[in-house]
Parts: sequence; C-alpha cells; structure tokens
Amino acid sequence: MRMPEPKAAVIARRDTIVRELKRLCPAPEAVIDGDDALRPYETDGLSAYRQAPLAVVLPQSTEEVAAVLRYCRDEGIPVLGRGAGTSLSGGAMPTADGVVISMMKMRDVLDLDFENRTATIEAGTTNIAITQACEHEGFFYAPDPSSQLACSIGGNVANNAGGAHCLKYGVTTNNLLGVKLVTLDGEVLEIGGKYLEPAGLDLLGLVCGSEGQLGIITEVTVRILRAPEGARPMLLGFQSNEQAGACVDAIINSGIIPVALEFMDRPAIHAVEAFVHAGYPLDVEAVLIIEVEGSEAEIDTLLERIAEIAARFEPAFSRISRDAQEAAAIWLGRKSAFGAIGRISPDYICIDGTIPTSKLPETLHHIGDLGRTYGLEIANIFHAGDGNLHPLILYNANAEGELAKAERCAADILKLCVDMEGCLSGEHGVGIEKRELMRYQFTAAELALQERVKHAFDREGLLNVGKVFPFDEDRPAEAA
Repeated sequence: MRMPEPKAAVIARRDTIVRELKRLCPAPEAVIDGDDALRPYETDGLSAYRQAPLAVVLPQSTEEVAAVLRYCRDEGIPVLGRGAGTSLSGGAMPTADGVVISMMKMRDVLDLDFENRTATIEAGTTNIAITQACEHEGFFYAPDPSSQLACSIGGNVANNAGGAHCLKYGVTTNNLLGVKLVTLDGEVLEIGGKYLEPAGLDLLGLVCGSEGQLGIITEVTVRILRAPEGARPMLLGFQSNEQAGACVDAIINSGIIPVALEFMDRPAIHAVEAFVHAGYPLDVEAVLIIEVEGSEAEIDTLLERIAEIAARFEPAFSRISRDAQEAAAIWLGRKSAFGAIGRISPDYICIDGTIPTSKLPETLHHIGDLGRTYGLEIANIFHAGDGNLHPLILYNANAEGELAKAERCAADILKLCVDMEGCLSGEHGVGIEKRELMRYQFTAAELALQERVKHAFDREGLLNVGKVFPFDEDRPAEAA
C-alpha cells in the first residue's frame, strides 16, 4: 500500500520539532518521541501496515491543539489527529515525517443537559463513557460500535461510526449536534450546538465522516435519549446465508424496524461459540440476532410478528431470550465476534461495504463465490438491517502472497457492493484501505470537487496525508 515519501528535511529537524512541541504542550509526558514509545502509534486496526511517526503530542486543551496545528502549518509538518486507534481502514496510520495529535488526554464530560437531552464531551471520551455518564438519569447514547469500550467519540465523528443499534437510532451523524473543530491555521470553529437544524450550509454534515481531512475535533455535542422501557433479542438460525438474507429483507419490508438486526455466518458462529459460549446453534449456516424494544406487550407483539415472517424462510433454530442474562450472552457473542475470529486465523482483513437490503441474498452468494475463487475463507459478521456488510477475509501474513491475495479479494467485494447500488464504506471510512477504489465509485469530477472542499480547509495539504483521495496515476506518490 503506497504512502507519500516522507520529507527528509522535516525528519532532519526532529530534535528541534520535539523541543518546540514540548514548549507548546508543557505537561509531563505530553510529547512522545522515543522509538519504542512511538511503536503503539505506528498502526491502527488495519495492522498489516505500519509506520512510526516523527513524534506524538497529547494536548490537554483546545488551545494546545490550536498551537500545535499553527506550528506544524508554519513548519510544513504533516499532522494526523488520532483517537483510540481502532480504525479498520488505516485512517490513523501516520507518516514518518508527521506529528500525531492524540486526543487521549482530553476525556472530560463537559456538560450533561438532561432537559434538552444533550451531552458535550471532549473528543477523547470513549463511546461507552457517554452512556455511563448519563445512565443514572435513565438516558443513553445510541450509536454503539463493537469497539465502544475503547473507541473515542472524536474518531466516531471522523468516520461516522454506527453499531448494532444504528438500524433504529441511526449512525453518528443522526445523533450529532455540534463540534468544536480546530483548523490547520489554528482557528477554532464552533459548528452546530444544542439545537436542531442550524441555519446556513450544513458544515456539521461535512465534518462528520471527513476522516481528519478538514481539522482536528476537540469537543463534540451529541443527542442523548431516554432508555427504553425494555428490550429483548431473539436468535434465528438458517441453513443458508441466502435464506437469512432474504429474511432480513422481508422483516424490513414489513415495516417493522427492530432496534438491531445482526448477521453471522457459520465460521463466525463457531468462532464465537468457542470463545464466549453464547449459546449459538452450531448446526446452521447463519444466525440473525433481532432485538426489539418497548413495553412487554409491545415486545411480545413485535417478536410474534417477526417469527411469523421468519417462518416463510424455514429457520432451523429459533430462541427468544428469557431473561437479562440470556440476552447479555447473545450480545456478548456479537460484540466479541471480531476478537473471536482472531482465535481461528492468524490474520484477517475486515472490510465494510454497504448495499440495499434487497440485494443481501445475491450479494452474500457472490461473496461466497469470491472466497472460493481466491481460496480464502470469509466470515460474514454485519449490521444486516441497514445493509452494512463486514466480511472478514482470513489469511496468513507469513505465507508468501497471502496478504496481496486477501487485498484483491477485499477489493472485489467492495466493487461488488458498488455494483449492487451500494457504496464503499458504511462506517470504517476510506483511509488507505479503499483509497484507490474511490475511482470505482466516483467520477473524476466528483473526486475533484471533494478535493477542493479539503483544500478550502487545508491549503497546504498537511492533514492526514495519503488518505481518502487516490494518488494521481500520472505522478508519483510523493507529489500527491
């Protein structure tokens, strides 16, 4: 995977740069520069690619972030904003001549406004910490990525993260009210706020999903919601992926919107069951986790209707959770799925394309064909209700040519998603993983427009270098 060539002149000034960063952020251990200490920052969740940065700075305020950005702009130093590093697209991988601004010291809950149902938090706050901060008043924050114990809200905004419950409540952009964004010039922009539908251009929509291309987010205001009266999941097992996919489409077409509708196929089921003993059936090809919420009467009615719909697709297994412990076990299995796959394969690539739910059966069939064509096992774990696929391509990085083969397979699956009238990413972002595939989905004019938007915020091209936008085919990577 190509990245721009580092600027030798910047690397040669490393000691001077580190001294200046320590002056701008004077707290003890606010600047990291030793080779061993930098190692945790050399990659994100796409761990096949690694590059240690020039230095890492951990600011403790928006003012310190602004000062670091102004300095880097003046000195021509590439800058990467980083949250918890859970990105799966290489979006948080640094460059050798770049400074990483890590937000992990900025984790305060700044404001909880229960009357207006909002929370304002610093960008390094973990996703789950928002709910933990407001649940004593019966509120919660809806988007719940599988990495919610670790991932930060700033990174969630940068990649427009979703999660298992996004089918009913929406992804980050549907729950985002405002951000504080620091531009490369060190200017602090307050976009949006505690109110809905701000006037003027939708800059908040522009920032959400921008993958660090426009600035560094330091504060976020989100919508918090009243916790439901109750919730209950059911587990359905099918003898084929296509049957399960068709059942998903039928449930959505019925007008029922579950709070979550998740899919796992046989490799994932067996890995998860061996890992956490969630009580999943082992004699089926696919399972659906379907959760509904409301009063007990409403839950019973919805689950009964879903069971009637599912019966048309001849499920081989059906179980409704009987208590909170059983429900927790079902969700523990789903939330542990990516980690469980690591127990059966030394390496895997997790991709995320999104398709219309009506295309699920056909798409799953083609993904199976691609796995057989490449001779690679593929485990499917995804948010079925909104068509956000997460195929995991299993491979062995120590086997010659396996990584390249897995990457080709991943590219073909993502192209398949576009061919199915879907898109390249639902929540992981483009990063470096899908960068060259952007030409498959977007025309040259559309890409040029996106780059002009970036240029309006980042004239020097120093923010998150080498990500999102494909390198020009007629010039070398270092000129991109």
